[in-house]
Amino acid sequence: MEAWLEQEFIEPGRLPLFLCFLAFIITFLVTRVITRMIRSGRGPFGDNVSASGLHIHHAVPGVIILVVGAFLAVGAAGEAGWAELAGVLVGIGTSLVLDEFALILRLDDVYWSQEGQISVLMVGLTVALLGLVLIGADPFAVDFENDAWEVGGAFVGIAISLTFVAISILKGKYRLAPFAFLVPPIGVFGATRLARPNSRWARRRYDANKQQRSVERVEKFDARYGPLATRVSNFVAGAPEHDAELVRADQLENLD
Repeated sequence: MEAWLEQEFIEPGRLPLFLCFLAFIITFLVTRVITRMIRSGRGPFGDNVSASGLHIHHAVPGVIILVVGAFLAVGAAGEAGWAELAGVLVGIGTSLVLDEFALILRLDDVYWSQEGQISVLMVGLTVALLGLVLIGADPFAVDFENDAWEVGGAFVGIAISLTFVAISILKGKYRLAPFAFLVPPIGVFGATRLARPNSRWARRRYDANKQQRSVERVEKFDARYGPLATRVSNFVAGAPEHDAELVRADQLENLD
């Protein structure tokens, strides 16, 4: 284990990123366990409202921890020990903030609603992206020691890759876009496929026939993979309020 850590992370200088990755995942899992215990009224976390009646969401300490970690990372300038601590703080703070991404986006407490599921999506995307970076995915690496033609070619390649990413976003492929930054073929896939019907690309460029094809493809895709995605999301984050009420109603009917 020590030899593996030395070879894969310490020698290449990626230990802070590795610790950030671990801290991010552990913090998210612990946070979700605690919030689900609060929701069910179990455990020592039931009284999470201050004496003044103010509920402090965990995104607030998350922002503070993230800022401290960011300043420490800049000030440490890669010094051993401090850089690793900064990585841990950034991982913890980012996890706490992204776990309430939906609340920040909507400025409303939608943590246990259907809209709140976007927080889980953001956390999942972040974990995947950090994982790709850890295994060495770096499409923006440019070796400036090469001759001008090679450096220019690298910048042209990066520009083309970013173009595909932008088209994927315009086509409503938001889940693909972050991965397309690191894996260019994913950007090509997202940019060449039909846009989602409500996307900016479809509204401006598609005629009625192509729009109908887009709708049919999305409905087929959602019918095939939507239930699985919902089950996974509910397992990780907890069922939204409406779904939880339906589950409780079904359980009561079965008892009767």
